Amino acid sequence: MAMARTVRDRLLEALDDLTEGELQRFKAKLRDFPVPEGYSHIPRGRLEKAGPVALADLLFQFYTEAKAPQMAAGVLEAIGCKPQAERLLLGATRNGMQATVPREQHFIDRHREALIQRTATVEGILDMLYGTILDDEQYQAISAKTTSQEKMRELYKLVPSWNRDCKDRLYKAIKMKNKFLIDDLEGQP
Repeated sequence: MAMARTVRDRLLEALDDLTEGELQRFKAKLRDFPVPEGYSHIPRGRLEKAGPVALADLLFQFYTEAKAPQMAAGVLEAIGCKPQAERLLLGATRNGMQATVPREQHFIDRHREALIQRTATVEGILDMLYGTILDDEQYQAISAKTTSQEKMRELYKLVPSWNRDCKDRLYKAIKMKNKFLIDDLEGQP
């Protein structure tokens, strides 16, 4: 029985299909391609050194599973690689890989921007996640950031590699420490 192809598999397949010149154009275009609000561009140094596998990892790290395929498809179309863009998006919807994105997207993913901007005290959240989700190195790296927004942004860099249980624990920690923020966001679509 064939294994179901993941969104990452489709993205990697699209990037592997590019010639060396197209891959260079993809990376150059990605630097000035508009990013969704609340997200940031991939640093130039990391982007320039990346081959297809590392590039796919960077796309998921910076834009999450919900946004990475759309970002990649937009860049592919912009550099004239429309067939790869169409296969990336069509394959994703045909195989049901995007079925979980809009409707069943986790609260933590759906409200990423607001949680980064509006979470007031991050230290208590980190304390609750330390040892179960965050190791010492991750905890220290996040704690070293100056503002709450920087700390939340650093925490969100880890989220794409988390399963639903980890996201549930983050949600519960934020709810315990920032109850009114969660209540406000839960009232939004």
